Amino acid sequence: MSFWLFKTHPETYSIADLERDGRATWDGVANNTALIHLRKTAPGDEVLVYHSGDDKAVVGIARVVKGGYPDPKLKDPKLAVCDLEFVKRLSAPVPLAVIRKERGLADFDLIRISRLSVMPVKPEHRAILARLGV
Repeated sequence: MSFWLFKTHPETYSIADLERDGRATWDGVANNTALIHLRKTAPGDEVLVYHSGDDKAVVGIARVVKGGYPDPKLKDPKLAVCDLEFVKRLSAPVPLAVIRKERGLADFDLIRISRLSVMPVKPEHRAILARLGV
């Protein structure tokens, strides 16, 4: 199992939307590096859902139910999607400001490459995030 962080604008699609829907196709990713990561997702992988915009916090957890595949709505085979299912909302969001203060997360892609919308999460980073409440 791999760990990922997927960013979303809560006005576009929030953790509440995923909870309501139960399952969703994660689309709209255009950055080449993010697409490479999205294509690597596999069933059972854990996804940390991060609200960007004003929230800037990890707000929930989802699970990949269908790994990366070409977006069926678009004619461009380079664009990919994956299917997620809702797992849970966090009892308290973990803000970016808290994540930045953690020494062990200094090389976390969320801090290093902050504009990337899909990124891997190393197991050691996941362990620190678990301690923070994720």
